[in-house]
Amino acid sequence: MPNGILSATLLLMFKSDPDERSLRRARIAWCAYDWANSAFPTVIVTFVFSVYFVQGIASDEITGTAQWGYALSVSGVLIALFSPVLGAIADSTGRRKIWLGFFSAMLAICAGSLWFAQPNPSFVFYALIMFGCANISFEVGQVFYNAMLPDIVSREKIGRLSGWGWSCGYMGGLACLVILLIFFLRPEVPPLGLNPRESEQVRIVGPVVAVWFTLFCLPLFLCIPDSKSRSSRRFQAAFAGVKALISTMRTVRRHKNIAWFLCARIFYVDGINTMFAFGAVYASGTFGMSTEEVVLFAIAITLAAGFGAAAFGWVADHIGSKRTIVIALFGLISLGTPLLVIETKLWFWLVGIPLGFFMGPAQAASRSLMAKIAPTDHYSEMFGLFAFSGRATAFVGPALLATFTAFFESQRIGMSVIVVFIGIGLAILYWKVGEE
Repeated sequence: MPNGILSATLLLMFKSDPDERSLRRARIAWCAYDWANSAFPTVIVTFVFSVYFVQGIASDEITGTAQWGYALSVSGVLIALFSPVLGAIADSTGRRKIWLGFFSAMLAICAGSLWFAQPNPSFVFYALIMFGCANISFEVGQVFYNAMLPDIVSREKIGRLSGWGWSCGYMGGLACLVILLIFFLRPEVPPLGLNPRESEQVRIVGPVVAVWFTLFCLPLFLCIPDSKSRSSRRFQAAFAGVKALISTMRTVRRHKNIAWFLCARIFYVDGINTMFAFGAVYASGTFGMSTEEVVLFAIAITLAAGFGAAAFGWVADHIGSKRTIVIALFGLISLGTPLLVIETKLWFWLVGIPLGFFMGPAQAASRSLMAKIAPTDHYSEMFGLFAFSGRATAFVGPALLATFTAFFESQRIGMSVIVVFIGIGLAILYWKVGEE
């Protein structure tokens, strides 16, 4: 049972800590939430539903790619607006779980509603609305989830736990993907009377992700205590939270290391998120890979990503989070550039799988770096800005990719945006951000 192996591994990893058993359970529960919610970006955003939307719902692949990109752009703008404000309010009230619970419920509901997105262009608007709401819920929920990290582990092991959490996320997304492949996507005769003519064996991924997420996110809400409430009046808390956010935005320039780090992250995370969002669309459109081939490729690259996140979690605690991010971004650029020019499926596999090894470390180490350099009494607020930096230009990457793809009628040219964004972020990080 994957969860049993996960629990045993994490317990052994932290057995030398002086913390009580309840704190160790909290760490396992925190990682289990990553296991739970990663089914959404893996199955819905990247490898299955995105391909179904482009190939099955949209009028054609070029139009579908552009529409998917614009949906990500709009949701990215809203995420950028909501995240820092809600993070500031959470710091003002001292409550995180209630916010995380709300957005977790919204994610499950909206993901499950994708079942009703039938393979017809008349359902384009519905599919994009449901997907956009689910994506917003996923990303905003991450603000409160990430802010819990410094409360359950010592500073010296933040990188390790962050890396293990990210690795668990990849493995959770992979496990959900494998189950969908074996029981729904691959059989010639789908189970439960699902009708292939209506793509029901693909549409079922929405409800499956919703159930998967709901089931495995429960340990976090049961095992991790919330911070004590510091305010009983919501409107006062909202006002104080927004006021604190404005103050932080004004003074963040005094914290030059944080400011430059967030600036760098604006670019490289936009590139990475765009890569995640359009990887499967690129594989199916440019290389003619079927849904089954895309899922098999997803399994391989997710295994590589999970191993990379876990391995670099230990590396980050030894060489520093910044250096870990630099190595990961350099790896992404070195392997991402050839993917723009190769012609065959074989080379796509040979180059694409090693690329996955560097995906997780770049993001896991970013989370641990923020946890180390953020002021201790403003974690939610700073992680709100952290989320903002990951979404402030989130509309730019997908929008440029969609625009270039539509204008040049070439997915290759559109995908080149990704390498440029990661390169800019790497340059700023390397030259401007000091060691933690």
